[in-house]
Amino acid sequence: MESKQAILQALRSKPIDEQPAPSLQQNWAATPNASDTFEKMVAAVGGNCMRVRNIQDGLAKLSELPCYADAKKICSLVEGVEKADVSLDDIADPHDLEDVDVAIVRGEFGVAENGAVWLTDSGVKHRVIYFIPQHIIVLLGAEQIVHNMHQAYERLRFEQAGFGVFLSGPSKTADIEQSLVIGAHGARSLHVLLLENDGA
Repeated sequence: MESKQAILQALRSKPIDEQPAPSLQQNWAATPNASDTFEKMVAAVGGNCMRVRNIQDGLAKLSELPCYADAKKICSLVEGVEKADVSLDDIADPHDLEDVDVAIVRGEFGVAENGAVWLTDSGVKHRVIYFIPQHIIVLLGAEQIVHNMHQAYERLRFEQAGFGVFLSGPSKTADIEQSLVIGAHGARSLHVLLLENDGA
């Protein structure tokens, strides 16, 4: 008998008692102001976070971003973006999105401790839009920020198959000559527009 099979057989011969999953109801670390911490952490991971009053002010703020002002191709999943000229509904092959300069999307919630934003493919035809553009702009309600990943996992739902990702800053790697490289294999910048009043 090969050693691998012997090891597997030995493991199978010893029943393991089922263990309950640990409770998420713990005294996890929290900050006095989750949105303030989130803003600092987005900057710490290489992104940019700007506070705006509401979605209208957020859309007006886009013109102040050089990546938006200089963009030739913009895909927006947010209504009201005047310069948007790429519609995912018109794209059959996601490879055709390779030259999109800016994607404007909505985040479901953010995580203060690491500056991450939760994005899903709900209503999104091609989820590659979160990774393939040169620049990503996320609109996020300030009230939709949790303190830590433990609280974040409490908000996730797995009743049906789907896609979700925690996006924290632009693409980056630190394994090239011990230097941090931004935009190595994905978006070169991430901007979060934090909506103080998401309903107005």
